[in-house]
Amino acid sequence: MGQQATLSEQTLGRALSSLWGSIWRMLRRWILKLADITIIHTTQDGVEIAVKPGKKPQSSYDFVVQYKEPGKRWRTPKHVHLVVELYVKEAYNRQLTHQLRDHLLWVFDKVKPVTEYPPTLQVYDPAHAARFRRLDDVGEFGVEFLLVVSELIFIQEKTNYPDGSLTYELYRDFGQKDRFSVIHKATYRG
Repeated sequence: MGQQATLSEQTLGRALSSLWGSIWRMLRRWILKLADITIIHTTQDGVEIAVKPGKKPQSSYDFVVQYKEPGKRWRTPKHVHLVVELYVKEAYNRQLTHQLRDHLLWVFDKVKPVTEYPPTLQVYDPAHAARFRRLDDVGEFGVEFLLVVSELIFIQEKTNYPDGSLTYELYRDFGQKDRFSVIHKATYRG
């Protein structure tokens, strides 16, 4: 009888834990909704990549890309963060990082501007990240993160600026032009 009670207590404990987990997830979805944040992708490392409405008057579908690492606050990736990450990875494995750059340029060519909010990923496939997994050994961001964030930024730029993309130019110049020029372009606000 004592063993049955223990099993019942364990079953009850699991059920309560599952219930509280469900309640927390539902509450969190509502909090994010109130903050106008829509999660687009969660990486295998638990990094949430999301969008929120942007403020560009020329675009009805403008959005801002944000991410949240476990236990940290929401952040907005800047062009310079992505470029510096590529330089870190290039120092570790030049050839593979240049293949990643070429893949990112291919993604840019494939994505289309959006006519609805929130956007969805158009090209990303986990198999793409697997090709470059060795680059996860260095730097702050994993390849999965870079692929998803870059794709969303490409979509945002194609939606808002059909005549050009700063991110595309940075990735094109990476490995071709000197670091100073590329990083300067990534930080220039003019």
